[in-house]
Amino acid sequence: MKYPIFLCFVIISIFTYIAAKKKYDDGMASFWEKEQQANKTRKKPLDSLDYISIPIDKLPIDKNTTDQYLLEYQELINDLSVQKIVNLTGITNTDLKLQYGAANLNTLMEYDQNFTLLARTLSKWGEYYFTKEQYDKAKNILEYAVTIRSDVKGTYCMLAEIYCKEFHPEKIDDLLSVVETLNTIMKNAIILDLNKIKNT
Repeated sequence: MKYPIFLCFVIISIFTYIAAKKKYDDGMASFWEKEQQANKTRKKPLDSLDYISIPIDKLPIDKNTTDQYLLEYQELINDLSVQKIVNLTGITNTDLKLQYGAANLNTLMEYDQNFTLLARTLSKWGEYYFTKEQYDKAKNILEYAVTIRSDVKGTYCMLAEIYCKEFHPEKIDDLLSVVETLNTIMKNAIILDLNKIKNT
């Protein structure tokens, strides 16, 4: 009786492998067809992009500081304020080429890299004040980061902790609403941590 059972197992395994391989091959064929189409897409204007403007005058810039970390964060923010910044998180290069043209890809990647640097710098800058218990300044920075739809988990967690310290845990629901709409692989991890803070 063992041989028929083993034979059935082998047959099922073969059919499973064939089905999986076909699905993979079909997926790859579809990808390369889409990629070829994207590479042929002509350059289009970038006027419709949602460019991010940094409100330098509304952020807690300390012009008299000698702290090296603070100087670094502020310098980065000032440098980025004159750059073009666009949040393209979660959008593939293929989709960018299809929408804006292959010739624009390097430019779009530069805009997105600027966004990544901005989001990370804002989180570190906010953390600087958070660790020093200067919560008003930290909140100012971190809330701005949320408005540009940062996907840095620490940004949301620190802000949630500040809301709890201010006895406004209900504001965490607003953060959760924002995170639910983010196009990022970090979404579930951020939601999990925010709910932990909310229910603590």
